[in-house]
Amino acid sequence: MILAATTNESLAHTSNYLIYSAMAVYLLAFFAHMAEWILGSRSKVARTAAALTADASSAADSGTVKVQVAKKGGGTAVLERPKVVTRSSSGNRDVPDGPGAAGGDVKGDLYGRIAVSFTVLAFLVEFSGVLTRALSVQRAPWGNMYEFNLTFSTVAVGVYVALLALKKNVRWLGLPLVTSVLLDLGLAVTVLYTASDQLVPALHSYWLWIHVSTAIFCGAVFYVGAVATILYLFRDRYEAKLAEGGKPGAFATSVLERLPAAASLDKFAYRVNAAVFPLWTFTIIAGAIWAGDAWGRYWGWDPKEVWSFITWVAYACYLHARATAGWKGRKAATLALLAFGCWLFNYYGVNIFVNGKHSYAGV
Repeated sequence: MILAATTNESLAHTSNYLIYSAMAVYLLAFFAHMAEWILGSRSKVARTAAALTADASSAADSGTVKVQVAKKGGGTAVLERPKVVTRSSSGNRDVPDGPGAAGGDVKGDLYGRIAVSFTVLAFLVEFSGVLTRALSVQRAPWGNMYEFNLTFSTVAVGVYVALLALKKNVRWLGLPLVTSVLLDLGLAVTVLYTASDQLVPALHSYWLWIHVSTAIFCGAVFYVGAVATILYLFRDRYEAKLAEGGKPGAFATSVLERLPAAASLDKFAYRVNAAVFPLWTFTIIAGAIWAGDAWGRYWGWDPKEVWSFITWVAYACYLHARATAGWKGRKAATLALLAFGCWLFNYYGVNIFVNGKHSYAGV
């Protein structure tokens, strides 16, 4: 018994060490991502690429692209090729994706690859910390807000890494993701930290693995969708200003011109939220079944249950609005952010400020 307690305490200390180590590596990833954006925006190569892109866009706006071909007997002839639209937005703008955070610069791209490598390494270290925490308590590692925060940030980065592994163009997510993960882990180890301990009897159920794990995964994916939605709103305003003949500031141009087109960001956010929404529905159903086993009722209007349902309704409204012609674009994006705000309040606000049957999870 004493040996087991000592082993568990040692594992708990190892988990803490791994989490702090992950934060250090995430910080290196943050600096590397910053270097990618800064070097990519100010390099000579990037400025030249931007100028060439502008010339190509001017030619495309005219509806034709001129191509020189060799004529029989010597000389050349200029032919006109029809305009090729790379991507259509929800409005009337046809805008190609930006060159990415590196801005087309070789050095910026190198720092971007280093940043991704640090992010993957930090993900592995943080995952080891979560796993060690689970071994120290011999249960699922999400019995309180501290453990939930650790697992949430790990899954969010895991989603990002998985998308990169699938060759998706999502490296633009790296900087906001790593920044928010650092803030999340800082909050976890300072304000939300809870020593390793066993759960109350009501939580000793296999539904803990099912219900809470799906809630964490849904929250992580909703977060990725929220980041894309925020960037869409900025990029959409940037494109609209250009279409009106305006001239955005140097900082806005440097950052926003390298993001995917507004249409691409809008489509990405919609697909992410739509893909995970059925799983969120299952999460609520699984929670109701667990409540029936633990408390003898499936639904009791507990604050956590109410806000889970409000979040479900908010995302359902967003998906319906997004599929309705009159509510595409910025209006639907605003609904998506409101829905994610409901999810955040359901986690932080309800757990900290509202008393209910879920309060035993502790801080």
